[in-house]
Amino acid sequence: MDDIRQKVIESTLITPFQRKVYLELLRVPSGTTITYGELARRVGCGSAQAVGQALKRNPFAPEVPCHRVVAADGSLGGYNGMREGEQLERKRQLIDNEKIINKI
Repeated sequence: MDDIRQKVIESTLITPFQRKVYLELLRVPSGTTITYGELARRVGCGSAQAVGQALKRNPFAPEVPCHRVVAADGSLGGYNGMREGEQLERKRQLIDNEKIINKI
């Protein structure tokens, strides 16, 4: 995890806001989820949508685990900018796999 944290800190390809979002997201434990709104609050932003846009542009996925972020109603929300189809199924699989691994 330290290697990816360092990559995020040193990256010149992301904005300061994206850096804040990605670094905070690295604090979310494997096998758990956080809502877009809660992640926004943790980085001092009033917009869950802004966090969603930062995650949509995440060049470090899945090492920076944007799949752990879900909608306020508990639904998956989006993944890689998609709200349905193959990308959303991939998000579901990543979450499920983490939950299984953490039970072992």
